[in-house]
Amino acid sequence: MRELIGPFSQIITMANLPDRGPINDENLDIIEDGGIVVENEKILDIGIFSQLNKNTSSIREINFPCVIVPGFIDSHTHVCHFGNRSDEYAKRNSGISYQQILAEGGGIHNTMKSTSNCTNDQLEDDTLRRLNRHFLDGVLTCEVKSGYAPNLDDEIRMLEIINKIDNGNEIDLIPTCLAAHVTPKGFESSKSYLDSILNDLLPKIKEDNLSNRVDIFIEEKAFSVSEASAFLDKVKNNFLITAHANQFTSGGVKVGVDNNAVSVDHLEVINDQEINYLSKSETTGVILPGCSLGLGIPFAPARKLLDNSCKLSIASDWNPGSAPMGDLLMQAALLGSLEKLSNAEVLAGITCRSANALSLDDRGSLEKGKIADIIGFETNDFRDILYNQGKLKPSFICKRGKIYN
Repeated sequence: MRELIGPFSQIITMANLPDRGPINDENLDIIEDGGIVVENEKILDIGIFSQLNKNTSSIREINFPCVIVPGFIDSHTHVCHFGNRSDEYAKRNSGISYQQILAEGGGIHNTMKSTSNCTNDQLEDDTLRRLNRHFLDGVLTCEVKSGYAPNLDDEIRMLEIINKIDNGNEIDLIPTCLAAHVTPKGFESSKSYLDSILNDLLPKIKEDNLSNRVDIFIEEKAFSVSEASAFLDKVKNNFLITAHANQFTSGGVKVGVDNNAVSVDHLEVINDQEINYLSKSETTGVILPGCSLGLGIPFAPARKLLDNSCKLSIASDWNPGSAPMGDLLMQAALLGSLEKLSNAEVLAGITCRSANALSLDDRGSLEKGKIADIIGFETNDFRDILYNQGKLKPSFICKRGKIYN
C-alpha cells in the first residue's frame, strides 16, 4: 500500500555524497518539514511534506519532533556466538595482552568451545537477543560472521543459523564465512586447515548458498601474510573478499587490496605507505572503535585515512572478546569526538559508506527506489544525534516500509 509518512522536522538523506575522503556538514542534503512516500518496501518519493500531501491519500502522521536518517548498517560483527569472556576482560585490564591470552589457548578458542558445546536453540536465541537490541538501536542491516567453530561442520552450523535468523526476522543479515579466524586445536598446521576450508568447506557453502563473502584474520597469532595471500588468491574468483587487517601488526592491508577485497577491517596499526596504498584502491577501510575501547588501544586513524582520500566505514565489531559493548552509535560518536570527524563523516560511516563496504547499492541513503529503511530521533536538529553520544535512541523505526514503533 502506498503511504506518506511525516512530517519530519528534518530528513537527512545521506544522498549524493562522495564515497571517499572528507565530508563537511554543509555537504548534507537536508529536507526541512519533509515526508517520505513508501510502497512495496521501497521509497517511492521524498520531499516537502505539504507538497507530497497533495497527491497521497494514505498518511501516517508523525506528531512529535523527529529527525530521520537511513537505517544504520553495521558492516562488521561477530554476534553469532554463545557465552562471554568477562574473565579475559578482567585479565586484560590487569595488564595481560589479548595476544598472550590467545597464545595460551584462550580468547577465540574459548568462544569456539562454548559455541560448539551449546545447542542450536541456545545459539540462535543468544544471537537473536543481540540482534534484537541492535534493531532497536537503529541497526537495520547487520553483517554477521561465522568463525567460532572448532571444525568445519560447526562452521556450516553457524552459517545455517545466521541464515535462519535472516529469513525469519526484521533485521537484514549479511552472512560472512570467517572459518579462517584462527586454526582450531586438532589441526596439524594452519596450512592444512586452510586447505580444508578451500577443498571441503567453501564448495559446500557455495552449493547451499550460505554466504557469498569470505574473511580471514591476518595476524601473527592467526594467519600470516603469506598464508593469507595464497588463500585469498584461490578464493577471490568465487566469493567477495574481506580481511581482518592491521589490528596489531602491519601487512594485512596490502594483502587485501592486492586481492581486490571489498574491505579491510581494523587498521589500528597502519603506516603512511599503507594508507597511501589503500587510498588508491576501491577497497573500503572498516574501522572498529568498539575494539579499541574493549582492548584499551588507540583508535584507527580515521581522520588521517579520510584526509588521504580513503574509503571508510565504521562498524561495531560486536564480539565476546575484544568488543563486547556492541553499541554502534555510541562507538561512532566517541570516535568522532576523539578523531575530530564531522557529523556528516560519522553518519556516512554507519550508513551510505557502510553500504559500500558490504557491496550494497539498495540502501544506505534515503532516495527514490531505495529500500525504505528509516530511523528517527526525537529532536528538531540532526546534530543532537551524535551530541548525545549514543544515549539518544531511535523513537521511530521503519524497516522495508513497515513501521515498528
